[in-house]
Amino acid sequence: MTDEELVLRYQSGDKTVWEELYSRYKPRVLKTARRFFLNGGEPEDLAQEGMCGLVSAVSGYKTGAGSFSAYAGSCIRNRIVDAVKKSNGAKHSALNNFLPIIEVGEEWLSTENPEDEVLKREDKSELLLKMSKILSALEFKAVVMYTEGMTMAEISSALGKSMKSVDNALNRAKNKLQKLITAEE
Repeated sequence: MTDEELVLRYQSGDKTVWEELYSRYKPRVLKTARRFFLNGGEPEDLAQEGMCGLVSAVSGYKTGAGSFSAYAGSCIRNRIVDAVKKSNGAKHSALNNFLPIIEVGEEWLSTENPEDEVLKREDKSELLLKMSKILSALEFKAVVMYTEGMTMAEISSALGKSMKSVDNALNRAKNKLQKLITAEE
């Protein structure tokens, strides 16, 4: 049975399919949660938030609105990012105290020396923080999803916005980021 079929059955009142959905998406939730650090929290807290994102994805998914997998991935990630934002208190301080953890096979096996790796991560965190301060919530989410390789249709579905709204948000973000870059030069 496909994910979409399981979700439709769950939405129709068959709660017995939850275990199958849970087992299919638990590894994805855990992988997403491991990429972030919650200052003052435990890794399990972020995993729990990710599971709440999965629950809202199952409840809010509309048949024919794209793949459930992409929608669920966005809901899971957004719920975790929102939890990190809330833990920091201020509206746009989402990136003050969380860092992606190095994944084996990417930066860990890099040919650069460790100091360069730390500087690269600090530069990325600094850029994301600056972006979060100048972009609206929609623009920031759209840019992050776009840079993670999501298509416009997937972003549109995940955010519950039209593709035109997402395109406009990305264009506004591009203009704001260009101004930021030229101001720093």
